[in-house]
Amino acid sequence: MTIAPDDGRQAAHLYQAMRDFVQSMDDTLPGKFEITKEGIVHDMMAPAGPHELTVLRIRKSLEKVMPDELVAHTGTPDVENPAEGIMRHPDVMVIAEADMAVEGSFDPRTLLAAVEVVSRSNPDNDWVSKMRDYPTMGIPVYVIVDPRTGSGAVLTDIHTTPTGPRYATRKDFVYGETVTIADWTIPTDSLPRYA
Repeated sequence: MTIAPDDGRQAAHLYQAMRDFVQSMDDTLPGKFEITKEGIVHDMMAPAGPHELTVLRIRKSLEKVMPDELVAHTGTPDVENPAEGIMRHPDVMVIAEADMAVEGSFDPRTLLAAVEVVSRSNPDNDWVSKMRDYPTMGIPVYVIVDPRTGSGAVLTDIHTTPTGPRYATRKDFVYGETVTIADWTIPTDSLPRYA
């Protein structure tokens, strides 16, 4: 099937409209907004204490073992691939400090890894949607940490499939094991679980 140029322009226009909406809502509505091919994802729940503590402990563990020129970034901005119509905000982004010196969103291809801590309110966003979006965006390592179950997975090796790029390798782990994220190994024994 051939996609007509008008279809591409229409998709770009729709993405820009969603992007403008998300930008206008950032300071007026609670929660976090992201854009996928299916539309806007709005996680209305503020992250719970165990979620934020997990993010903090992962960031600190990574920064202990990574070289100084790399950071485990937990703030803004988003990572965005306008050509694919996707804008996401990982909980932890492993990125070179030099690649952060940009105006606007980060280029997802500059990330070495993205880590998501599964939220109680919308686990499918991390386990399904981002598992599809992150390889499409070119993020080479995607780590899912799930405080609901005390387990997670490291996904690597992007390859082409009939439904688009996907991760070919998945290594599951349970809390208490060490986890390898790109070139670095961190412990998981201090990660909290949801009550």
